[in-house]
Amino acid sequence: MNVPLSRLFDYLPPRDDVAPAVGCRVLVPFGRRHQVGLVLEHSAESSLPPGKIRRCDAAIDEAALISATDLRLIRFTSDYYHHPIGEVVAAALPALLRQGKALHPTVETIAVSDLGQSRDAAALARRAPKQAELLEFLVDAGGNGVDADRLTEELPNWRRVARALFEKGYIARSELRTEDFDETLASARADSLVLNEDQQKAVAILRASDHFGAYLLDGVTGSGKTEIYLQRMRDVIEQGKQVLVLAPEIGLTPQLVARLRDRLGIEPALFHSGLTDTERLTAWRAARGGTAHLLVGTRSAVFTPLKNPGLIVVDEEHDHSFKQQEGLRYSARDLAIVRAKHLDVPVILGSATPTLEMLQHCREGKYKHIRLPVRAGSAEPPIMRLVDTIRAPAADGISEPLREAIHAHLGSAGQALIFLNRRGFAPTLICASCGHIAGCDRCDSRLTVHAHSNQLRCHHCGACRSLDTRCGECGEVVKPLGEGTQRLEEALRAQFPEHSIMRVDSDSTKRKGAMHEVLEQATEGDADILVGTQMLSKGHHFPKLSLVGIVNADQGLFGTDFRSAERMAQSIVQVAGRAGRESRRGEVLIQTAFPEHPFWSTLITGGYSRVAAEALAEREVTRWPPFTRLALLRSAAHRHGDALGFLEIAKRSVADRADESLRILGPVDAPMARRAGRYRAQLLLQSSDRQALQNLLRELRPALEQEPMARKVRWSIDVDPIELF
Repeated sequence: MNVPLSRLFDYLPPRDDVAPAVGCRVLVPFGRRHQVGLVLEHSAESSLPPGKIRRCDAAIDEAALISATDLRLIRFTSDYYHHPIGEVVAAALPALLRQGKALHPTVETIAVSDLGQSRDAAALARRAPKQAELLEFLVDAGGNGVDADRLTEELPNWRRVARALFEKGYIARSELRTEDFDETLASARADSLVLNEDQQKAVAILRASDHFGAYLLDGVTGSGKTEIYLQRMRDVIEQGKQVLVLAPEIGLTPQLVARLRDRLGIEPALFHSGLTDTERLTAWRAARGGTAHLLVGTRSAVFTPLKNPGLIVVDEEHDHSFKQQEGLRYSARDLAIVRAKHLDVPVILGSATPTLEMLQHCREGKYKHIRLPVRAGSAEPPIMRLVDTIRAPAADGISEPLREAIHAHLGSAGQALIFLNRRGFAPTLICASCGHIAGCDRCDSRLTVHAHSNQLRCHHCGACRSLDTRCGECGEVVKPLGEGTQRLEEALRAQFPEHSIMRVDSDSTKRKGAMHEVLEQATEGDADILVGTQMLSKGHHFPKLSLVGIVNADQGLFGTDFRSAERMAQSIVQVAGRAGRESRRGEVLIQTAFPEHPFWSTLITGGYSRVAAEALAEREVTRWPPFTRLALLRSAAHRHGDALGFLEIAKRSVADRADESLRILGPVDAPMARRAGRYRAQLLLQSSDRQALQNLLRELRPALEQEPMARKVRWSIDVDPIELF
């Protein structure tokens, strides 16, 4: 069951006394409710007295829904991340299966009738515009109709509107059994690319074995990593096996999906949060049944069963999106490696900026390091140079050298990308008189100015209110301070009125399909200037893009997190890699107030590999990952003392284990001590012995679950955390 307890629950078989197989779902009484559970074991005995053991209501599945191999991954995830196994099972199943729906459920479909087809839409629109809108939507969808889930997404209040249309006979409802995924075989585009020597060597290494091996494909941006994936995928699919591709955010990588479809001649099954529950179940079922040879998904797809697995690919392995930050805090990249080992299939980890953990595994000989040091074809690496914003101040985020560079590149039919990883109009609203800063009432954070909607918003808890014009403390005029993507867009429109400008951030791409539309326009060159956040840095290919301007590069220069330099280098290299991927060489301008900082000389002269090498040497001396292992205990409570007090109890329970191999740091307030009305604290465990740390956590979690004070706090264990500060 999906309950936050680290234990299994014993039940008797249903009334027919036929025990459902391991891996089957069952409906069971749990407290005063009935829940869907998964059979994980059979046993002839129980720790409960016979009279206390309740009986299953019914078996939902006739045969195992989850195989023994997939259960092994679920058990590993629960054990390694010290998370209740019921919640891991829930994370591994599509929502409809968690709700007890059949593997092949019926789907409610709404279609227009012949009478509705002949109805005068214009006349209906004058009298009942909402009915006309629904009717027109169904007419456009065609005779097969639209499933109810999709209708709810597109027209949330359609059911209320539909009543009158049903009564008039204009539309009809039907229930259809869901069909298996249609792979839609098509003619694949013949290879037109000639592999360079490095690519040929990479393909040869990957083709050397069909058994487990972890391969780090470390290629500079534009070096043709996707082409290497494609070559190996084709080998596997031609053998009748399946390929699982994990991408950081599927909504941000439509070019990857289109290229896979183009080159492999099959329609990939997709598994991500942008789909309806029915669509996700269809993809899950197709992967499980083997009718989908290629599955592309975000992190939760790592749990999707495969009937005949042959290869796992993790694209952009460095991306933080692969780490779940709430609830079950797992790393999809790390689980992909574990799963590949369980399945005895190869796993390819691709990145232009590999994490230090992966690089260290390669140094130790555990993973194979495959390098692609040059761009494919005739493309050259972009020229990077610094703009000193002390000597050339930035007005509304744009310095004079950057402004001149934009003019020059647009004048020669190029395209510019202006990068700032901060959405909104400005990060701060400040009083010019008393210096008061508008803050969130529920978080220890500043409110961000969103000028277009005339709002102040908290990007941590989601709270918002109307934009102030006067200071709440002294009554004087307030003004926005700093830049966000909205302010940059506004400034660029004023400075380049004759050019088209497009902003790409999570505010401008909320509508379903908006990101795909924006990227299509950018790829076609319809936008002269792109303004955006890290959403623009994730593997996109813009043929005309020749200039990248990085507005506030100093955000991570003095970070307190030990990963600051690594992350900053990754961000800059990734976004810089969008420039000059075709025949024209790209240019990258980095605005900084600290041009003499040693980080810049290391990055510009030695590239990401030099930054990574220096960071690894530093971490080895200071004993931070990948040379030690971390686990972070977090707590949050309405009272500050409860959040810290719970972690003090946890600390006392493990204090006698502290030695040279185990350090206990804290408890202390979290960097943002209050968020969404709760006070937050953390306790860090650091060990040079991974197994010793795992053993300690294995004892600690059940003890904390039994602790009475646990009822007053929300707490979690984060193994291998990527966010500390």
